[in-house]
Amino acid sequence: MFRTDTGKDVETDMIDKLLIPYAGLKKEPFSGSHRGMRYLFNGDDGKESTTFSVWVYPEPWCFEQTPDEQKEHAVFPLSDEGMDQAVAWLKERYEAEQDRWEQAARDMMHTAVSGPEI
Repeated sequence: MFRTDTGKDVETDMIDKLLIPYAGLKKEPFSGSHRGMRYLFNGDDGKESTTFSVWVYPEPWCFEQTPDEQKEHAVFPLSDEGMDQAVAWLKERYEAEQDRWEQAARDMMHTAVSGPEI
């Protein structure tokens, strides 16, 4: 559920687990974003993975350029049930810090114009 600036509640689907072939995480990471919250799925041990990690972090930078203290992560079994758990965790993280993610989305264009602090 998402509440717009006008106070209207809108049902949202952050991510469809069918779009993430969990076996494919053994070969390639999967990333995306939802209203200021970026996420990254990655197998934990290459082709031998039995688990995968999911990270969340604020817009606008890529995973590598985002400071570690701004990232959160959790580990899940590399299975259909694990993917269900991961999607539920993503939704929980979004709802728990919705103000943070929405502020990151609003600030994104200002940050992109000024660039990262070096």
